[in-house]
Amino acid sequence: MDYLKLEYFYRVAQYEHITKAAQSLHISQPALTKMIKLLEKECGTPLFYKVGRNIRLTEFGQHLKKRLDEIVPKLDGLAADLEDFRAESQRKIRLNVLAASTFVTDAVICYQQQNADAVFQLLQNEESADCDIIVTTNVPGSVKVPSFDTCCTVTEKIYLAVPRSSAYAARSAVDLHDMQEECFVQLAGSRRFRTVCDACCAAVGFSPHTTFESDSPVAVKNIIAANAGIGFWPEFSWGVPDSDKIVLLPIAAPVFQRTLVIGICRGKENLRPVSDFYRYLTARLPDIRR
Repeated sequence: MDYLKLEYFYRVAQYEHITKAAQSLHISQPALTKMIKLLEKECGTPLFYKVGRNIRLTEFGQHLKKRLDEIVPKLDGLAADLEDFRAESQRKIRLNVLAASTFVTDAVICYQQQNADAVFQLLQNEESADCDIIVTTNVPGSVKVPSFDTCCTVTEKIYLAVPRSSAYAARSAVDLHDMQEECFVQLAGSRRFRTVCDACCAAVGFSPHTTFESDSPVAVKNIIAANAGIGFWPEFSWGVPDSDKIVLLPIAAPVFQRTLVIGICRGKENLRPVSDFYRYLTARLPDIRR
């Protein structure tokens, strides 16, 4: 039972008049009559009966029309829906944000203010390859390297963030060796920034005593500001802290930094919305690119 027969039946059922239905479908009356008879043969029962010059639905015909009332309007709108989907797909930019989420989110907000028709889909999925742009950071021991058409790397320092009321706040720099007994506020262990920080501390010979952890950088910032511990703060991707509450101290030893990677995934460089946003995003990076 193909859709064309059902469409023709539905139009005849609406008009209950073969000639009017044929005119609305822009086909000949005999062709429409033939299609209805073929459908009746498939159904094994008459769908219409004659009343003078008009036709009426049989009980089975009424049941079939009732079922099609739920389906045909949706199918009629399918072409427009697919066109809308196609248009949105051409505007959509799929981001897999594995690092620098605050930096990327701020960029998305500003970009949409200038490009109201842009559509973004943000993921945070280590395993997903279904994206246009990946923002990530090099994790010690990681062998999984994304395949990019184009990429940009930038190295940012990692500072120690301490509450303004902390005894460390007056220092010009700190040695990470001196922090082994302090309480740390950190991102959750699944986040790449946490992995980088833990690896750097391990290189010094200690594991941070973590008293609070969260998936949210905002929560980490707020807990540090509330004088509930110290934490690590990437140079620019978390923005500038409230100087009345948090002080950023350079870490004198060891060298504490990470490399951010922003790349267009293989095969996506020719998508204009993707390349436009990539240029916009990388243009917002500080002028410390390698």
